[in-house]
Amino acid sequence: MRKSRFTESQIVGILKELKVGSKAADLCRQHGVSEATLYSWRAKYGGLEASDLLRLKQLEDENRRLKKIVADQALNIEALKMVAEGNF
Repeated sequence: MRKSRFTESQIVGILKELKVGSKAADLCRQHGVSEATLYSWRAKYGGLEASDLLRLKQLEDENRRLKKIVADQALNIEALKMVAEGNF
């Protein structure tokens, strides 16, 4: 997946400009993005502030870490079941 040219905080700043009353077409021209991109950003980052964005990143990282732990434990349980049954 392609990495965006804009950071999340820059995207939130652009969306704040849109919310204040700037026209979407003018913002798109100024920042070099399409209107579809602008509206997809609005759908994803709609009401977020910079602090909310930081918290969201932390929660996503924690969620990723916990999912990895659960997957490792499931693998260990499956291996122990195979050993207990003698099917190795």
